[in-house]
Amino acid sequence: MNKPDLVASDLDGTLLDPSVRVSERTARTVRAVAADTPFVLVTGRPPRWVPQIVDGLGVAGVAVCSNGAVIYDAEADRVLHSTDIPPERLRDAARELRDALPGCTFAVERSTERARDRVDDQFLAEAGFHRVWPNRDIRVTGADELFDRPAAKLMVLHEQHRGADMVPAVHDVLGSRLCLTCSIGGGPVELSSPGVDKASGLAFVAGELDVEQDAVIGFGDMPNDIPMLDWVGHGVAMRNAHPGVLEVADEITTCNSQDGVAQVLERWWTN
Repeated sequence: MNKPDLVASDLDGTLLDPSVRVSERTARTVRAVAADTPFVLVTGRPPRWVPQIVDGLGVAGVAVCSNGAVIYDAEADRVLHSTDIPPERLRDAARELRDALPGCTFAVERSTERARDRVDDQFLAEAGFHRVWPNRDIRVTGADELFDRPAAKLMVLHEQHRGADMVPAVHDVLGSRLCLTCSIGGGPVELSSPGVDKASGLAFVAGELDVEQDAVIGFGDMPNDIPMLDWVGHGVAMRNAHPGVLEVADEITTCNSQDGVAQVLERWWTN
């Protein structure tokens, strides 16, 4: 493609190396891009995980978070837009999944005005979810509180099944009433409002910046990146990507351990 007018990149398994850090080469290249062209992080992570990434990059701009549900301004530490699942839909989905898949447990990600707001207001989970996927940020609570407010993302775990293996069963139960994906093979199934995914979030940002779809380049490695790589003008998969991502990509670069994103971007930007 010609020199992109917007660069979009996933984080884990893509921009970040296997130690979940930004390498010096990648950080230098991203800074060179951002000095000239919008650079947008597009991640399944919630906004509260973004500040530590932008500190490593040295670039703070707009990020698409929670698989497209939340648009976050990292420089201002402000959520610009959030597409939430209403409480009644959260409750209905949880009830139906418990009936169909006994042993399911749930967590929610809620949007707050700022990523640096109290974490225990943002990530809430049932005790069973915390046992299966322990995380220091989780506030453990009951179903009544879990589903009493809108949430940007609903997550589902099972004590005996990997999240990636549960996707077909969850889809059979919920159909198109919620958008589902999985960003970590051993992690939870992730559910968003219908039509909300990385592509919709990135399209929102590109529209705000008046950038044409064909002028966007995107990088990814997991199934939740497939809508984005389908949408952009040029989709690049990492060599370490999920087979489904490799199949839809326009190009395959080297692994995230070998600065695969930087190797592509250095065609147009030198650091």
